[in-house]
Amino acid sequence: MAYNAPETKPASQDSQQGEMKDQVIYVGRVTKVVKGGKNFSFSALVVVGDGNGKVGFGLGKALEVPSAIKKGIESAKRNMISVPVSPNRSLPHPITGRFGSGSVLMKPAPEGTGIIAGAAVRAIMEAAGINNVLTKSLGSSNPHNVVRATFEGFKNLMDPYTVLTNRGLDQAEA
Repeated sequence: MAYNAPETKPASQDSQQGEMKDQVIYVGRVTKVVKGGKNFSFSALVVVGDGNGKVGFGLGKALEVPSAIKKGIESAKRNMISVPVSPNRSLPHPITGRFGSGSVLMKPAPEGTGIIAGAAVRAIMEAAGINNVLTKSLGSSNPHNVVRATFEGFKNLMDPYTVLTNRGLDQAEA
């Protein structure tokens, strides 16, 4: 019986892995009825973020829950976006994200407010590093639609510094 040494990861991958926070939002069981009985499979909706403005979501499907979660995390890391975060760890301006029949209203909040949100939006805000925000989910309560609506809102957010430069102003004038 031979001893197998544990695999070692390069330092850069290990430190990057330590920074990323992942959170499972939803695990669904799917049943397919076939001639011989029922086949079960699982889908997992996962959010991954670095806590500093980069966040992504992914959907993984597999025959077992841990495999589905792992696939979801890999998908989320491939689909990360950058979110502008104001100095008080809030959003720069109010925004409404819409996807399908779901929409999510997101408003900046003063320091100390915390995250006022439902479960799916809360997980996204925590992963993105946004600590002070008011949100309201309108329409569909399906976690998939809520997550996608939140990300549509994030994509439409404007960074305050970019707006100033587009208007031809510098920070001192504003």
